[in-house]
Formats: sequence, structure tokens, C-alpha cells
Amino acid sequence: MDAAVKKNRSVPISGDEAFRREVAAWMRKHLAGRFAKLKHRGGPGDEEFEPQLRKDWERELAKSHWTCVGYPKPWGRGLSIGQQVIFQEEYVRAGGPGRISLLGEGLLGPAVLSFGTEDQKQRHLPGIVAGTTYWAQGYSEPNAGSDLSNVQTRCEPQADGSWKVYGQKIWTSLAHESDWIFVLARAEPGSKGGKGLNFLLMPLKQAGITIRPIRQLTGGREFNEVFFDGAVARAEDVIGGPGNGWRVAMGLLEAERGVSTLGQQMRFAYEFDLVVNAAKRNGAAKDPAIRQRIAQAWVGLRALRYNALRMLAGAEATALPREALVFKYGWSNWHRDLGKLAADVLGTEADVVSNDPAIRPLQQLFFFSRADTIYAGTNEIQLNLIAERGLGMPKEPRGEK
Repeated sequence: MDAAVKKNRSVPISGDEAFRREVAAWMRKHLAGRFAKLKHRGGPGDEEFEPQLRKDWERELAKSHWTCVGYPKPWGRGLSIGQQVIFQEEYVRAGGPGRISLLGEGLLGPAVLSFGTEDQKQRHLPGIVAGTTYWAQGYSEPNAGSDLSNVQTRCEPQADGSWKVYGQKIWTSLAHESDWIFVLARAEPGSKGGKGLNFLLMPLKQAGITIRPIRQLTGGREFNEVFFDGAVARAEDVIGGPGNGWRVAMGLLEAERGVSTLGQQMRFAYEFDLVVNAAKRNGAAKDPAIRQRIAQAWVGLRALRYNALRMLAGAEATALPREALVFKYGWSNWHRDLGKLAADVLGTEADVVSNDPAIRPLQQLFFFSRADTIYAGTNEIQLNLIAERGLGMPKEPRGEK
């Protein structure tokens, strides 16, 4: 045996490296067979792909305790921040599909852990951990998208302690594939902003709830309108107690800026490689302007990663750090620009819908990334947050410029 090989074999493997190999090996073994078609599918702009098979994949993950890896025991593995990052990186590197349980595991679960009662944990967490219960998010409304505190959906108290809900939510991702929805609703008539709101958990399959798909220009309909006409949220399904909905909603924002951001950036890196490969394939890489934009995209992606690591370094803080305040503005503009670059690299190939696996993902990247600077808070709202919360600048008086 070669002496160098013997020497390398004698070097002990660190705990993190052993864990990385464990995750990678599990993914190679299980993202195969009937699940192989899920590789790199089901992400933003592709969320309608094989929903039932992706639910089966969630249960496959759960069998080996790969769901909710950051949840404290006994709910999850209780992994450290570093190990959660490793899991996210290896999951995406292996081509792991978009998580159809994302809103339940990534947002609702952490909110229940932080603000829920023991009864609420016992009733709602097991289905999330097992990959058998799927959640939708009832935040955005026709007049309350980026300005979430302007929600008009209302909930009225009943004699038995339950709440009847009236109103409309919109752009509700995969509501038609979900079992439950968490809803921000106004509990105190006449209240303004973040005051007087309830954070409600509601089963979607009940009288008084209507789900209507929103068909897009791309033909997809992963988004929905959800109408509430006297639908009921039980008294025991108000998270954080009546009137404290805004506090819980802001807690979800903190969860959204968590470890999964590294997984998101691994997906961005995969898309970046698709753009580079396409540029090499069709000769666009010979164009100096395209080469410069590719270089700028790579630099931007590295900057996003370093900012995410700074965010995670302060993960125990009680308030969102400045790094988190600039996070959404940074990635959404970077991703939109990558979509433009993808279309320009494709040239005329971008103009006609294609099923070619070398072209279709880049077309999807372009079309979906156009919305990145709008959903989850427009650029304008994000800049206001940075100015007011990050820099301490005064709010602009309403009606003045």
C-alpha cells in the first residue's frame, strides 16, 4: 500500500466530518429508486412537481430522524448550529428536493416550540416531525402583503372560547396540498398595526374555508386564495394567547432567517453552476460582458454566505441583528439578477418554452426570480426596515414625501 495512503488513513476524522459523511451517504442511498426523479426538483417556481412523491420523501426522511434536525430533543435531533449547516449543505449538494414541509417544519414548528403551551406542542409537533401533517401560511392579503401589520381578516370570540374567522388570504403556497393553516387575524375591532392580533391554527378541511387556485402565466398554480366565512379556530389553538399574534409572527421572521438560509444558498450555487455550464455549452462564456456578470454573481453569492454565517453567529440573540435585516434584500436582488443572467446566456433559447433539462431550469429561474423582490416584503419595505430598525432613522410621516 502507498505510504501516503497509509499516512492519510491514520489521520482521525473529526466529528463534523464524520457527520457530513453520514448525511452524504444516507442521501446517496435513499435519494434513489423511485425518489431519484426528485433530485433538484420542487424548489421555488417548481413547487407543483410530484407533491405526493415529495410527501412520501418527507416520511422517508422522518424514518431516519432527518426531519426537524434542529428541534430540541425529544422532538428532533437537537443538532448544533454547525451540524444543522452541514445537513443543509449535504442535503442540497445531493440534490435533495424542495421540502414540501417547509412551512410546518421551518416556521410553524419553531413558533410552537417558542410560544406554544405543552398541550399545543403535544398535538401539533408530532405530525410535523413525522412528515404526515402539512401547513400553509395565512399572512398575505390583497391589501396586506408587504405591510403585514395591515391585516384585515378578523376573528370573533365565541361563547365556548373558540374564534370564528372572516376574511381572505392570498398567495397561499400549496394550500391545496396542506392539512392546516396558521392565520394572523385581527381580534380587536378598531385596532391598528401589530396590536390586537391573534395567531390561529386552523384545519383547512372544515366548513367556512374555500381554497381557489391562482393560475399563473407559466401554467402553474402552486399559489391559492383562501377565503374564511365563519371557519372556526378552537380556543386551544391560539398560539401565544389572544392579542399576542404580532409577537408570534415576528418570532416566525426570526426562524425564517435561520439555518435554512445556508441551504437556500446551496440551491443558488447549484443554479449558478447551471448558468455557467450553459454559457460554456453555447459559447456565451466568450462574451466579456457575460464573463464579467458571471464573476460578479460568484462574488455576490460568497458575500451572501458570509453574511449568513454572521447571522448564525448571533443565533442566540433576542432581536434580529443587522445582518438579518439586510438578508432578504440581499438575496432577492442577487437572485433576480442571476435570473436575468440566465436568460441572457440562453439568448433566443430562452424565448420558447422548453422541456430540455439544460434549458427548462434556467427558464424557470428567470420567471420565478422576477417575484423575489416582491414576495416576503418588497424592496421598498426592506429598505424601510433597514433604515428604521438597523440605522435608527426616523419614520417618514404618512402623507409626506
